[in-house]
Amino acid sequence: MAVRSSAPAPRVITVVGPTAAGKSDLGVFLAQQLDGEVVNADSMQLYRGMDIGTAKLTLAERGSVPHHLLDIWDVTETASVAEYQRLARAEIDRLLAAGRTPVLVGGSGLYVKGAIDALEFPGTDPDVRAALEAELAEHGSGALHARLAAADPEAGRAILPGNGRRIVRALEVIEITGKPFTANLPGNDAVYDTVQIGVDVARPELDERITLRVDRMWAAGLVDEVRALEAQGLREGRTASRALGYQQVLAALAQECTEDEARAETVRATKRFARRQDSWFRRDPRVHWLSGGAEHRGELPGQALALVERAVTA
Repeated sequence: MAVRSSAPAPRVITVVGPTAAGKSDLGVFLAQQLDGEVVNADSMQLYRGMDIGTAKLTLAERGSVPHHLLDIWDVTETASVAEYQRLARAEIDRLLAAGRTPVLVGGSGLYVKGAIDALEFPGTDPDVRAALEAELAEHGSGALHARLAAADPEAGRAILPGNGRRIVRALEVIEITGKPFTANLPGNDAVYDTVQIGVDVARPELDERITLRVDRMWAAGLVDEVRALEAQGLREGRTASRALGYQQVLAALAQECTEDEARAETVRATKRFARRQDSWFRRDPRVHWLSGGAEHRGELPGQALALVERAVTA
């Protein structure tokens, strides 16, 4: 039964943190208790058919809670934070107008920030973009990443050397604006009254969860999922093809490595990604961190609900 209170509900709740921390289940619980609905903030769960490798909740696991912004893009579509911002705010505004509580759930930090904060995206310059993409094709992402790290060390640390698409975009913004890429990211100027909850899991336990999750993905048929998506154009998708697990399985299907090597690399890459996610959200002082470790897992839902209620009455 939904919680009823004479105090006004918070306008938006976010549930953030690293992959495998337990965000999705907590988001469902909070939505159930607060007469809410979930808005996805995981960039790869936006893609149709990318289910196993993104740990997308099944219909049964969603507990009758409506989920929005899942399965909206084909795997051939290039992700756009600006487009996600437009879609997410439309969903949030619609839910608020209907008297529902939007619960934004996901670990894609820039997507969360784009949804709830005053974040404007610099435009594009086709000539600059084309020149950078030609350089990427000729010299590879390593050389461009070195240039980015020299121009904007913070962006160089945040963007992986192998992520050519994001490196090109960061260098494009630097050239267009004459400022570091990270200087174009504003502070914490929220556009909604928001309660942000971070799910914290100690690194050794999180690493163990990630390994187990990847093993379960393989057992659940990730290779077959990737093979089916490859037939739909996954390999040509500039964003979807780089998703954790999918990129590694595509390499195995191309016989660039074995399946066992692909699985091991997926574990390693996911652990690195979880550390970057944690670092991103730790920089935001508005995030209230709660332990999602095994010894506190039973307490997490109640603590999160109490946090939201305290914010309502504060």
